[in-house]
Amino acid sequence: MELNSVKDGMDVQHGVTGSLPTGVDVLIAGAGPTGLALGIDLARRGVRALLVERQDRLSPGARGTGLQPRTQEVYDDLGLLDAIRAVGEPYPQVALWKDGRIAETHTMVERVDPTPAAPWSDTLMVPQFRTVQLLHERLSQLGGSVLLGTELTGFDQDADGVTARLRLPGGALHTVRAGYLVAADGGRSTVRRALGTKMSGPSLPAGAALLADLRIEGLDRDHWHRWMLPNGGWVMALPLAGTDYFQTLVAAFTDVPDATPEVVRAALARHTHLSAEQLGEVLWSSVYRPRAGMADTFRTGRVFLAGDAAHVHSPAGGQGLNTSVQDAYNLGWKLGQVLRHGAPDALLDTYETERRPIAARILETSTRLHTERSLRRGRDLHQLDIGYPDSPLTRELRTDLPEGALRAGDRAPDAPCHTPDGEPVRLFDSYRGPHFTLLALGGAAVDEAALPADPALLRVVRVGGPAPDLIDTDGHIRDAYGAGPAALLIRPDGYLALAAPAEDATEQVRAALATYLGEPAAQTR
Repeated sequence: MELNSVKDGMDVQHGVTGSLPTGVDVLIAGAGPTGLALGIDLARRGVRALLVERQDRLSPGARGTGLQPRTQEVYDDLGLLDAIRAVGEPYPQVALWKDGRIAETHTMVERVDPTPAAPWSDTLMVPQFRTVQLLHERLSQLGGSVLLGTELTGFDQDADGVTARLRLPGGALHTVRAGYLVAADGGRSTVRRALGTKMSGPSLPAGAALLADLRIEGLDRDHWHRWMLPNGGWVMALPLAGTDYFQTLVAAFTDVPDATPEVVRAALARHTHLSAEQLGEVLWSSVYRPRAGMADTFRTGRVFLAGDAAHVHSPAGGQGLNTSVQDAYNLGWKLGQVLRHGAPDALLDTYETERRPIAARILETSTRLHTERSLRRGRDLHQLDIGYPDSPLTRELRTDLPEGALRAGDRAPDAPCHTPDGEPVRLFDSYRGPHFTLLALGGAAVDEAALPADPALLRVVRVGGPAPDLIDTDGHIRDAYGAGPAALLIRPDGYLALAAPAEDATEQVRAALATYLGEPAAQTR
């Protein structure tokens, strides 16, 4: 298959050093948020991954700025949330301008108080170029790298792997053999097209919008500014956290021929009270034309589609980047189990089984908000309620659960607690890392000698009982996970895989782990 790749670029160029590999476990095409998040997850699992990006710089532009609470939990597990939160801010109130003055203000992004179960409860505003930069830095810390200016020109796959052809900076050709190929190369994915995979979905109203990051003088940075247009369109200017720039959107429902700095400044001057003198340097700009769709399949043999390559959404609701990163988070641990721990290849089929319904749900939501021209962003968009109750990996063995109780397939909540010596910790501290976690609640008898011995695969955490690892000091674990004795197996991506009663818990855990582990990895202590 021969490819023609199209992606945008950024201002900072990174060099490539050292000899190029001829064989890797996973080849990732595209170094946006999806590809970088996957690269990080694989690197911490000891999986040899190679990221290639056609452009000679990382992705520019503020683009998708909203990081939902569930994505912040993912970044916490991947080890970069502190850096992300250090450069992010809550969204400010919207200021509606009329006749050259602010006529009213209102909240567009709902604020939600944190809880013990959800410590990061608000959507965080971080320019996408900053997110990409921090993801790249985290990947480098783990020993990974990105080959910039490197184009995937074609590939062939067989029963044992993928042979990919790369064009390096300067035009030299290089061939690399990979166990799997992951296409994270955007909505116009050339890998998807080469596979012949169709993308279908709803039709969005025709039109174009002008998106740009630029300096604006004389406009306060305490509001998200909005101007309404006579035809129902609007202009918005969001002060970007940690920068001197505003992200502007001109949705005038008219044709936009291009996105040159002159066109950007002229459009803003025409549709707002801002003068040409107030409109300064344009850092990045693009013409946005609404598209929505989902690939008919997310897996073809040894090739996977992730992020925008698998599903394209309207930006309404701020779901695209978040859904894409969580694609990577779902796929990463499964590739790690197959490549490093001998899990059956069928585990990789559950990537599509689990993520495609989620993409369909997000696609429906974002399309509805787009059609309604709604800019509202509430807690229903935080993605904390997303789970996999119908997955073949999910086993709920308890009976007579009360309504609203946590069930297998749900996201595993956080809970403040203490160690036996009184040190305050969070339940998320036990989950952080590439391993499974077994919560033995209420003194549930678990025979650790009958479980896999490698702590990189499984950690047993006892809550309560004669020899606890954690003390539920204020009852937050009980509130989140229930009061009765039980054995709960938490997946590496933070979802409850197995919920079993205390009776015969060890055998139930062993049976569940057999789905994820090959024979050598399943060896007991």
